[in-house]
Amino acid sequence: MFVDSHCHLDRLDPGTHGGDLSAVLDAARARNVRQFLAIAVTLEGMPALAEIARSHDDVVISAGVHPLQHLAEEPSVAAVKEAAERFAAVAIGECGLDYHYLDKAPDRVPARDVQRERFRCQLIAANELELPVIIHTREARDDTLALIREHTDPAVGGVLHCFTEDLEMAREAVRLGFYISLSGILTFRQAESLREVAAGLPASRLLVETDCPYLAPVPYRGKTNQPAWVREVAECLAQVRGEPLEQVAEYTTENFYKLFPDAPTMDARARL
Repeated sequence: MFVDSHCHLDRLDPGTHGGDLSAVLDAARARNVRQFLAIAVTLEGMPALAEIARSHDDVVISAGVHPLQHLAEEPSVAAVKEAAERFAAVAIGECGLDYHYLDKAPDRVPARDVQRERFRCQLIAANELELPVIIHTREARDDTLALIREHTDPAVGGVLHCFTEDLEMAREAVRLGFYISLSGILTFRQAESLREVAAGLPASRLLVETDCPYLAPVPYRGKTNQPAWVREVAECLAQVRGEPLEQVAEYTTENFYKLFPDAPTMDARARL
């Protein structure tokens, strides 16, 4: 069994399985992908995500605001908590810091101080709700780690999703109670440093994801990504670590349910 621990099911391309979400998920289930975490990027998008989860019992959702979203009004801690509770989110996020475009196109993205305050707000909400946090971090190592240290409980933790930073940062995040999630980038030819990260971390702290519809893995690179292809990420991880695919599937699935205990397992769903 495989888990797609980070996917944007409300943003799939209409050309993927004719835009039929049920067909997209069935294609993944046919490859033994049996759990999906659909990720929020705005609070306004939460009702649509919640409807997806209501329609598919193997889909759970998060509640949060992406660091690159332009907003007329910043979310309060209370607003994030209300959305998470109202829509039964299993995590807060995706939230975090992304400084990649600040120098290249500062008008395209929220400023550093806006991103930091937005991130802080969501970390506080996660801490108060005792929910894990899903973090997007890009070229913001020091600020990301500083805010994690200040506002998260290692006993609850979270995940640095679609990880692209170095092994040192990954190990520090693990020390702080976090998991590291690997996407299709792991399969890219020039991602040797990321494969070193994958090989250098304990199995007990690794997850796999697609981040679909983005970042399709080899051999589908350049196409619209979909949850079925999380298996390619797991296959690459198995090759990098010299482990059987079945072992990677087992521990990444186990890790998912440890990090997100509010996500019902297949056995729990079968008893409903």
